[in-house]
Amino acid sequence: MGGKVCAIVGFGPGLGTAYAETFKQAGYDLGLLSRSGADLEGAEPSDISVCAYRCDAGDPESLRGGLSLVQDDLGPIDVVIYNADLAQFGALDEVSELQFEQSWRVSALGLFVTAKLLGSQMSERGSGVIIVSGATAALRGNVWTTTFAPAKSAQRTLANALAKQLGPKGIHVAYLIIDGVIDTEDTRANFAPSEPDEFFIKPARIAETALMLAHQDKSAWTFELDIRPFGEKW
Repeated sequence: MGGKVCAIVGFGPGLGTAYAETFKQAGYDLGLLSRSGADLEGAEPSDISVCAYRCDAGDPESLRGGLSLVQDDLGPIDVVIYNADLAQFGALDEVSELQFEQSWRVSALGLFVTAKLLGSQMSERGSGVIIVSGATAALRGNVWTTTFAPAKSAQRTLANALAKQLGPKGIHVAYLIIDGVIDTEDTRANFAPSEPDEFFIKPARIAETALMLAHQDKSAWTFELDIRPFGEKW
């Protein structure tokens, strides 16, 4: 402990793990927050601290408690990566009011709670980074994104408002629009089992982009950055 701290809200296999491994290699202590309380598998002993916490990003009390535990155990959070969302898909007749609300709570309310807690603390220090994992659904809806698109759109708009408020206080807020299918065992098996490797976005490459954003000089900050495979139609 004692180095910079990166908290990942919405840790799990795939992108969450890629974020963790990339920031760990860059020397950050890690606070991993997820509903399961999962830890980073295969983490070799080192001078980097990795702590896992169980919390629900859609429950403000649970999320505040998890973030507070990270700070109690590791110290002030320098970078928070908001990677939580609730990927529930379907047309209007296929989704419920509860699913619509749950998706919004995890994507938008959770980011609000995170910024509310950490924004003031980062402002006092005059530094900090908030990176949000977004999606193309933040820009437009589709037949099957009836719950997902409004939640991600609200998340993106909130991030925009946060960037304008917190940027002058030294806090870099960045929104990643991930346009494509992230390469995981689940997406390969269920979403696109017949697609070639180049169809997918490699999680490690997204994480490398996030690390770059975290280290940008404040004279040239990026708010919004889109990432897609070279063959993606857009």
